[in-house]
Amino acid sequence: MKILNRLMLFAVVFSMITACNNNENKTDNSQNDTDMEDITSNPFYEVSDLPFQVPDFDKIENKHFLPAIKEGMKQHLEEIEAIANNEEEPTFENTLVAMEKSGQMLNRVYAVFNLLTGANTNDVLQEVQEEVSPKMAAHSDAIYLNEHLFERISTIYTNREELDLDSESMHLLKDTYNKFVRAGAQLDSENKEILKELNQREASLSTQFVNRSLKANQKAAFEVEDKELLAGLSDSEINSLEKDGKWVIPMNNTTQQPNLQDLENREIRQQLFERAWSRAEQNDENDTRDIVKELATIRAKKSEILGFPNYSAWKLQDQMAKNPEVVEAFLNDLVDPTVKKAKKEGEDVQALIDKQGGDFKAQPYDWNFYAEQIRKEKYDLNENEIMQYFDLYKVLEDGVFYAANQLYGLEFSRRTDIPVYHKDVRVYEITEEDGSIVGLFYGDFFKRDNKRGGAWMSNIVSQSKLLNTKPVIYNVCNYTKASEGSPNLISFDNVITMFHEFGHALHGFFADQQYPSLSGTRTPRDFVEFPSQINEAWALEPSVLKNYALHHETGEVMPEELIQKIKNASTFNQGYALGELLAAAQLDFQWHTISTDTEIKDVLEFENQALENTKMKMDLVPPRYRSSYFMHIWGGGYASSYYAYLWTEMLAYDATAWFQENGGMTRENGDYFRKMILSRGNTKDFAELYKDFRGQEPQIQPMLESRGLVD
Repeated sequence: MKILNRLMLFAVVFSMITACNNNENKTDNSQNDTDMEDITSNPFYEVSDLPFQVPDFDKIENKHFLPAIKEGMKQHLEEIEAIANNEEEPTFENTLVAMEKSGQMLNRVYAVFNLLTGANTNDVLQEVQEEVSPKMAAHSDAIYLNEHLFERISTIYTNREELDLDSESMHLLKDTYNKFVRAGAQLDSENKEILKELNQREASLSTQFVNRSLKANQKAAFEVEDKELLAGLSDSEINSLEKDGKWVIPMNNTTQQPNLQDLENREIRQQLFERAWSRAEQNDENDTRDIVKELATIRAKKSEILGFPNYSAWKLQDQMAKNPEVVEAFLNDLVDPTVKKAKKEGEDVQALIDKQGGDFKAQPYDWNFYAEQIRKEKYDLNENEIMQYFDLYKVLEDGVFYAANQLYGLEFSRRTDIPVYHKDVRVYEITEEDGSIVGLFYGDFFKRDNKRGGAWMSNIVSQSKLLNTKPVIYNVCNYTKASEGSPNLISFDNVITMFHEFGHALHGFFADQQYPSLSGTRTPRDFVEFPSQINEAWALEPSVLKNYALHHETGEVMPEELIQKIKNASTFNQGYALGELLAAAQLDFQWHTISTDTEIKDVLEFENQALENTKMKMDLVPPRYRSSYFMHIWGGGYASSYYAYLWTEMLAYDATAWFQENGGMTRENGDYFRKMILSRGNTKDFAELYKDFRGQEPQIQPMLESRGLVD
């Protein structure tokens, strides 16, 4: 899951989503005012002289961020003003290329700030976050609503057919012009001022949502004083939860919690589920519902000012789907087969409860517990047995990296000389077969209480021929770290997550663009998840699986019988799995198709009605995220875009079918996919890009078949 709230400032692409807890940060926890210090001594002032221009985390402290961000904004606006007020006739070079080169200090500091506030935050960084988020919104508006700058861009755009531009340069011109128009560059002065105020308020509220959500998650951590109440968890799991004589289950960012699958005590399951369900609805300082209402209202107002009936209509203009009608039709096509399969699965759950003498009706907190038993009985598949073959770093190095080697010829070598922001972070250098350097990869895999939940990828340094930079990319996950001396075993779902996130990384590493704002993963939401989802397919490729799925004690390769069981069970529980995703996607879409006339009296009432309206109100299948902790849409850049996970799943299954039709996992196919998709960045219309690769429009049938939704 690539969770990035990007503020596109030409060459400066930032993630404003951040989030999260406080713990072991290599930066100090004092906020010294360094505004009066010499800014030239700030570690962000100059380009790092370390390999790949990586930040020197040994020198970076909390106190450096605020002055560096302020100085970065100052420098960037000075550069933009010089471009906008240039007395020379506007040209592609003195306007578009100059814009691409601008804002480099701001880009440097914000890339690191975004990394730390997401993966290794503290109270000081969160304070800086809340202070700078509205300033960054104002900074963006100062550029996109700059009349002189837009006039230059518009002049070049109008005369574009007379220019001798290569295809990437032409795409940059069109993309930049359209971004300015979408941002309100053609509005009158009065509406521009209103829009500026709304943008700043939205940015501030989004940051508040992220920080409240983090604290709500922390506060909702579930304490158990009697170890016996954790019956069903393995000894290693129980040991990993022990803290000061108690056992603490941290709150996952999703509705369902991982331990609900194994906890035998129904009352404990209920308590854990209810804490997750209502974590941000406690009428305390961490309650997010007032923010949700205001954010939805602000977005509706913005869309009206910009001339659109709702936020989705405005947001989807530059997406692959293009408009709300296409998205609505796509989601609605999935509803009936999903609900039908989920209903049948729910009947199976209830039947097992009845068979075991349970005198109760199944509830959401029962589903995973009994579904796991059904899976074991139906497929003879035990998650704990599977995990014995999945040691985290073996999965990474002999699975994820091995697949990239087989498909694309990449080589990986660990670097221990690169400074890191946490001792658990590993760094790898990536090279081509001929020894030429591709980039640098940081892997941060273990859960911390100062890291937001989920998994994501982003860049510290982006690829650009113009700036002569190679990609520096990180993956962040949230796996439980084993106690000292024990192997870090992960579930098969977590294996898939590692392949997924590295699929994003490959999209970034194979970037081959001149201009930084078009490079790598800077694509629409409903395309960016495609490279990551197709990379999941290689986790079960026989040659790859047998290279990494080795028993952590015996070294035995996972038996063919067990592999087949995993494959046989691949369509199990898919009504539920797709149902919770589809419910969340519909919920997001309903929030962002309201008009300014819509009165939202109560967030929970709106949520219930939204699920009813879309036929996704299923008592046993709650949405993966509820409105009050839906980080993706309120603080993560996925507003009106959560459907993208399902849309790109369609693309991924269709593309996997192409691989199968053409010989499977071969270097020839890998090189073709790299050439046609992974290396293209944002340089062409994405519907055309996909059709060029596939030879046809994407088909939904492979997705439905893989999910087991076709009779």
